[in-house]
Amino acid sequence: MTGKLAGRVAVVTGGGDGIGAGICRAYAAAGAQVLVAEINDETGRAVADEVGGRFLHVDVTDRAQVEEMIRVAVDELGSVDILVNNAWGGGNTGRVEFKTDAMLERGFAMGYYGPFWAMRAAFGHMKAQGWGRIINLCSLNGVNAHVGTLEYNSAKEALRALTRTAAREWAPTGVVVNAICPGARSASYERVAREHPEIAAVADGANPMGRLGDPLTDIAPVALFLASEDCRYLTGNTLFVDGGAHINGVAWTPELPDQPDQ
Repeated sequence: MTGKLAGRVAVVTGGGDGIGAGICRAYAAAGAQVLVAEINDETGRAVADEVGGRFLHVDVTDRAQVEEMIRVAVDELGSVDILVNNAWGGGNTGRVEFKTDAMLERGFAMGYYGPFWAMRAAFGHMKAQGWGRIINLCSLNGVNAHVGTLEYNSAKEALRALTRTAAREWAPTGVVVNAICPGARSASYERVAREHPEIAAVADGANPMGRLGDPLTDIAPVALFLASEDCRYLTGNTLFVDGGAHINGVAWTPELPDQPDQ
């Protein structure tokens, strides 16, 4: 098999839809074996079948399942060369003062601890082979402080700090670690848009390029570069793959109620 990722094994969390699915398709087309780690069995299996990959049911808020994911990649597929931490699952929009401890704990379990557990489990294998690529999907929500999504914003900014710290510590080992902040019609965006249609009405127009990105054709090619040999001298960076949306911040604000959801 030929391609930029020929002979590589890639683990992609949240690979069953949106950006994760786009990355799985791009990696498989570039020659990688792909482990599609997904909590939704139906969508995860469908993407794995499409790309000729391995499906594994994974809830990234469960450390044992995350560590098992890395074990399966190594023992069954032969390695873990590329790790993409993409999984996210919902969250309620609401004001800071109405957020609960449980909301924050779940947000950090999914958006920070899940990636941390995966990185920690994968690093030893990557270090031993002197080569590894870790790509963390972060968010403009945290960078630009979007309102209503505190747990998401906070977890994603914590993940960016983890990205930079790991990149600095692991730089001598051949393992590079980078983040993507995408501006795309991801699965999480579509959920928010259904809840707040006023956002969808202005999102394209607010983007400097006039549209939100496509997970496969706009985001996945950058994830492919970050997973390839071409990325050997790039680490600790955040790539804003957003059509320029980060330049001037957020042009829209959802209407939030003055009381918590019942």
